[in-house]
Amino acid sequence: MGKPTGFLEYERATGPVSAPKERIRDFREFHEALSQADQERQGARCMDCGVPFCQAGMMLGGMATGCPLHNLIPEWNDLIFNGSWEEAFKRLQKTNSFPEFTGRVCPALCEAACTANLNGEPTAIRENERAVIERAFEKGYIKPAPPQVRTGKRIAVVGSGPAGLAAADRLNKRGHSVTVYERFDRVGGLLMYGIPNMKLDKSVVERRVELMKAEGVAFVTGVNVGAAPDSAQELLDRYDSIVLACGASRPRDITAPGREAEGIYFAVDYLRANTKSLLDSGLADGRYISAKGKNVMIIGGGDTGNDCVGTAIRHGCKSVVQLEMMPKPPTKRQPDNPWPQWPRVLKTDYGQEEAIAVFGRDPRIYQTTVKTFIADDKGRLKQVITVRLEPKKDEKSGRIQMVPVKGSEQTLEIELVLIAAGFLGSEEYVSQAFGVETDIRGNIKTQPGEYATNKEGIFTAGDMHRGQSLVVWGIYEGREAAREIDRYLMGYTNM
Repeated sequence: MGKPTGFLEYERATGPVSAPKERIRDFREFHEALSQADQERQGARCMDCGVPFCQAGMMLGGMATGCPLHNLIPEWNDLIFNGSWEEAFKRLQKTNSFPEFTGRVCPALCEAACTANLNGEPTAIRENERAVIERAFEKGYIKPAPPQVRTGKRIAVVGSGPAGLAAADRLNKRGHSVTVYERFDRVGGLLMYGIPNMKLDKSVVERRVELMKAEGVAFVTGVNVGAAPDSAQELLDRYDSIVLACGASRPRDITAPGREAEGIYFAVDYLRANTKSLLDSGLADGRYISAKGKNVMIIGGGDTGNDCVGTAIRHGCKSVVQLEMMPKPPTKRQPDNPWPQWPRVLKTDYGQEEAIAVFGRDPRIYQTTVKTFIADDKGRLKQVITVRLEPKKDEKSGRIQMVPVKGSEQTLEIELVLIAAGFLGSEEYVSQAFGVETDIRGNIKTQPGEYATNKEGIFTAGDMHRGQSLVVWGIYEGREAAREIDRYLMGYTNM
């Protein structure tokens, strides 16, 4: 390492972030970059630790720890420290197709596993990664590089999220002819319409898509493959192989009485409509679900729920609460959750920070769920009755279950509910149209660690394969599926 004692000499630092009350005025990204000198010092904090858990990408304690892509983190941190930014980029792109995405939205599994995190602050790996890729675009290290030789093989990728784009990128670079199909009007899938603009500016997605186009990847938008008559068969007839990477887009619903009231929406629909209106007209067309002046309830405490909090506040909501069924996590690691496991501790994300700044309190209400939705005489939601939950051990299964506490009901004035309770697998019409098998969770079935479905020449990757997950896992699966498809088509692979 260029600076073996860097982690002792330099404190962890990340780029400045706009104050909550300032950034809620618009939907722009609010995280700025460090200066080049400061970023290079952060590269120096990478320890000569011997065993880089940061790039291990393994399962510990039932959760992933370390980078699933096995990024060569110590190598490019060292190159950053030494000012070798172009070489750092070359090292980074060996394993990560889209660092500009993971450098913004990944929860940084690498940092949780960083050896410096055992007794101090981890290296700012995610920020270093983002700095490398942004500098690469700025300095022209990245240029369109279409393959010089084409194999003559044609591949259709259904879905343009992180898995679909990663598979398309790798297969195109190999020399295959790739066409990506997207059912919405813009390319990007989850990256475009599932993540708000202030978290991932859509110009970043469009920049990568334009680069892929220049390298020969074709994109077709507004085509819902599987839903349109004979659309699946048309692809089967036209292409040598097909990749199904349509995501896990079936949202989990809430079955409480009064669910039919007007004013209850799935979070995915809320976020998609907001981003589309923002891109189409700067929200001037009004074609989105507005939270302005409303008391908002968000059901679900994950990333999607947090994104809904931030979006509702930018709309100008009157108030916002976020229900979580599980107990409040501890603020520090517990003895049964040691490093380098993923830390199961309380995290306050940007949306919650903004709610605290605007309304003076954390919006999260733990161990609580909806008991009843109440509508007014016109069918519009006006109130929600919640009930407290407590953990109890089921006598038959031995599992801990969250059960309602009698007499704990509370009535809240709520006009808008957003359901962010997770997803139930892929859209059934796609798997049915292609005749591929699914598992009990609704995901497309393959052999463990493989990506080929039960149908000859059809492969799958991403959330459609593994269930709702992270962008980094989508990129990993897209890359791995591409290798398997290349071997299928060519009889060998050099990926």
